[in-house]
Amino acid sequence: MKKSRIRLSSVLFSIIFSSMVFGFFIQEAAAEPAEQQLLVDKARVTFDTFMKDQNQAWLKENLNQAKGLIIIPSLLKAGFFIGGSGGSGVLIVKDDKTGQWSQPAFYTLGAGSLGIQFGAEAAEIIMMVRTQKAVDKLFTSSFKLGGDTSIAVGPVGSGVKSNVVADILSFTRTKGAYAGVSLEGSVISTKDKWNEAYYGKAVNPVDIIVKRSVSNAGSEPLRTSVAKASAGK
Repeated sequence: MKKSRIRLSSVLFSIIFSSMVFGFFIQEAAAEPAEQQLLVDKARVTFDTFMKDQNQAWLKENLNQAKGLIIIPSLLKAGFFIGGSGGSGVLIVKDDKTGQWSQPAFYTLGAGSLGIQFGAEAAEIIMMVRTQKAVDKLFTSSFKLGGDTSIAVGPVGSGVKSNVVADILSFTRTKGAYAGVSLEGSVISTKDKWNEAYYGKAVNPVDIIVKRSVSNAGSEPLRTSVAKASAGK
């Protein structure tokens, strides 16, 4: 009888102890930054890196022309993308009246069946959205780059005079030999679940960018960096 009680006590102790340990790890995991915040932070690092890169001087010099920016910190593939693989990023849009940059909305970039070839292990991409038509397209759930919304590879270097007319310009940095990445034919889609997770309720890009009905303080460093750079500071 005593042995049974001892065994029962041991089992109960093990269960309680395991629950406490498991609960501790759950709390620790919850304390870690969410995936969404990590992407926002990486987007800021990518933007700051572009602003310091002489190859991206045209982007910095003409940033005040941007109506919006799509920042994709990591587009991973050794050779080419096939069938919808790609990267995640954020869109922020400048208010024409106040000059303030919006909270970020989350998107994915997929190459579809066309493939994006750049011969590098990874690429960072910033897309300068230059027209209201392109901004409006980004408010839809998904659309293909090219066609009635044109995209072109942005100029490289400083002081380059270029009569660019594309709705969107793409700028690329790669961890390998530099190569301009053509994104025409790629598909941009909203990440609704990520938007919901970041803002605590179901929202779409219009709610975030146009209505500005939600906010997250974690985006402040990114928005501040972009605001300073677009103001020439």
